[in-house]
Amino acid sequence: MPDSFDVAIIGGGAAGLMCALAAGKRGKRVRVIEHANRVGKKILMSGGGRCNFTNTGTTPANFLSANPHYCKSALARYTPADFIAMVDAHGIAWHEKELGQLFCDDSSKQIVGMLLDECADAGVQVQTSCSIEAVRKVEGGFRLDTTFGTLDCPALVVATGGLSIPSMGATGFGYELARQFGHHVLSTRAGLVPLTLSGKHQEHWQDLSGVAFPVEAHCNGKQFRADMLITHRGISGPAILQISSYWQPGDDLRLDLLPGQDALAVLLEQQGQRGAAELKTILADALPKRLAQRLCELRFDSKPMRQYQQAELRDIAQQLKAWPIVASGTEGYRTAEVTLGGVDTDQLSSSSMQSRLVEGLYFIGEVVDVSGHLGGYNFQWAWASGHAAGNAV
Repeated sequence: MPDSFDVAIIGGGAAGLMCALAAGKRGKRVRVIEHANRVGKKILMSGGGRCNFTNTGTTPANFLSANPHYCKSALARYTPADFIAMVDAHGIAWHEKELGQLFCDDSSKQIVGMLLDECADAGVQVQTSCSIEAVRKVEGGFRLDTTFGTLDCPALVVATGGLSIPSMGATGFGYELARQFGHHVLSTRAGLVPLTLSGKHQEHWQDLSGVAFPVEAHCNGKQFRADMLITHRGISGPAILQISSYWQPGDDLRLDLLPGQDALAVLLEQQGQRGAAELKTILADALPKRLAQRLCELRFDSKPMRQYQQAELRDIAQQLKAWPIVASGTEGYRTAEVTLGGVDTDQLSSSSMQSRLVEGLYFIGEVVDVSGHLGGYNFQWAWASGHAAGNAV
């Protein structure tokens, strides 16, 4: 005879564990099925091992989706303050790094431990190293054939994550399952990912690998101000990861190399005060020295400031405020922090995460077409969507 549970959850990541503990606290018999040898692997690696577990500034505007309204209901009903309350109740020390980003003082292992303790208290069963061989719709719910036997359940929650970081066990299984039950899956691509350069564009920058500096990245009407890092393959750093979710090959990408500054006013002031200094010397006061020299090699003559006409300085200022970057692609899912696209939200309830096509079938977390910005937002979506489904199953 198959094992019988009220709820089966495929995926033991952030969303799956939150859903499990929420359902378990309501008295539901819950089994979490995880194909990896341990749960919460992406939690463990997050934030350099300290887990950027939420962001106090979370709003729907911090998420990308074909339906930007879809995430509103779940986010409103489970807020960063709700998750912080659970963290505090478990005595986990944390700090705010910047811009509302919260991290554990000690280790991300504490967040996984907290979720597992909550699941244990709620009677949730967690099965790791368990692969699913088939999922079928049967009378009264679903039947799952697994490497640990057969399981029947009236409610099935798909919390399998996306395609990002396959080395952590990411697969497209959730998308396959969605299609099996008639769901539309929006095309997926890597998000929050470094951009690559090629040809002369790479040659111009690759010997500056390791140089980091603040920029404001602009693409398709979006802008993010943060640090950028030049790499052997292209460009990375928080500003680039953020804008990468809005960029696709061929799109116009520009960098403000002097964010928050009036570049022309700076140049004119320096011309008046340091007329004998060369442009590369002036730029090296505001930018890394090697970068300032490279900009002059590529675009600007470097001559004493007094020799520049105001029109020349205006042109230099405009280029510094909108420096073009011709990226050839991204580093792909291998290093991407999130997968853009996924299960179409038009076929899901925004309040319960339940399928509108198949009763008892739910999709939560990254497998859904909701992707957050960098900085703890994707974890908050995992908590909120998991909580919504866990209280609806």
